[in-house]
This record gives sequence, C-alpha cells and structure tokens, in this order.
Amino acid sequence: MRINCPFCGPRENGEFTYLGDAKPVRPEGGAGEEAFYDYVYLRDNVAGEMSEWWYHGGGCRSWLKAVRNTVTHEFLSVEAAPGAGGKAVQK
Repeated sequence: MRINCPFCGPRENGEFTYLGDAKPVRPEGGAGEEAFYDYVYLRDNVAGEMSEWWYHGGGCRSWLKAVRNTVTHEFLSVEAAPGAGGKAVQK
C-alpha cells in the first residue's frame, strides 16, 4: 500500500503511523464526563470511505488527513492537516 504524501510524493505505508478517525471533535472543557467518554472510546466502524489522521514519521514528519476506503484500502485523497508545515510537491 502506498500513500501519496503532499510533501514527499508517493511512499510506502511503513513510513506512516495511523492515528484514527478524523471526524470526532474534542468536547469543550465543561461538557461532562459522558461526552469525554464518548469522544475517547466510541468510534464508528465504517465500511467504505473514512477520513483518517496519518503521521509521516519516516519522511517529512507532517500530520496528514486522508480519505481512505476501509474495504479496498484505496486512498482517495491525502492532504496536509490544518497547520502542518512544509512545502507541497506539485505534480
């Protein structure tokens, strides 16, 4: 499986670390214990397209937000996470 890093170009997936689902949003400080429990432990098990966080530790060390099909493992898009540095490779 290859991931097309926007900064380094196509790379083997061994250079990347998977963090997980990119959809959950951290609750506000006063949201309560149940909201934090849901945020930390409850995740959808999507069969199909899913937004995910990936870290390119074996390359540019940037966080990436990818859309991947969890059934076929095909990456549909990969972009720099908000606030990620570096210069994207133009293809």
